[in-house]
Amino acid sequence: MKKIICGNYEECCSAAADIFTEQLRQKPESVLGLATGSTPIGLYEQLVSRYDEGKIDFSRAKAFNLDEYYPIKQNHAQSYKTFMEEHLFDKVNFAQKHIPNGEASDVVAECARFDAELEAAGGIDLQLLGIGTNGHIGFNEPAVSYPLKSYMTQLSEDSLKSNSRFFTKGETQPTTALTMGIGQIFAAKQILMLISGANKTEITKKLFEGKLHTDVPACFLLLHPNVTVVLDKAAAGV
Repeated sequence: MKKIICGNYEECCSAAADIFTEQLRQKPESVLGLATGSTPIGLYEQLVSRYDEGKIDFSRAKAFNLDEYYPIKQNHAQSYKTFMEEHLFDKVNFAQKHIPNGEASDVVAECARFDAELEAAGGIDLQLLGIGTNGHIGFNEPAVSYPLKSYMTQLSEDSLKSNSRFFTKGETQPTTALTMGIGQIFAAKQILMLISGANKTEITKKLFEGKLHTDVPACFLLLHPNVTVVLDKAAAGV
């Protein structure tokens, strides 16, 4: 696992954008696994800026999002579909964009559809990940076992608390989500994890202490042959 420590969040986003830029330079038809949340926003701003400057092109690339709340209307202000459209999809020229459907009436069928599309695309070339304070990746929450393919998961109290700030008072916050499974994430040819902020210091230490904590989903990345973690000094605790 390669570690790149940057001085601040902006430098992290620039370093991560460099990795995306190089990936698309080497393979314009790359399948990109994308994440939501506050951490990747700066990265997406960098990618949009580079696209506007003609430094990066997504016209042959395919995007697959890690997860989506369930149930949630696709046009809901807090849906991950809306998030991706606002921060990236409506601003660059992806050939294809795939996000689990939070309005699907049949969860099993929706997961099967998403899995089939990912398999048809050939799997993920570069997967972007964040990390929850409890070590979750995507919405694979701490557990004793983890599905390999996409599934509906119960969100942990930690995740619900962290995400509650995005929902207005009195609004119903989804307690479940559709997420890629650990196996699909682990099958990515390259993984890029972006970590920022002092609130991630403790989980970052756990990730790098050299032990495989099975109740910390991110620790499974220690077994992957091609993982780069880009983090700022606050997250690194230095």
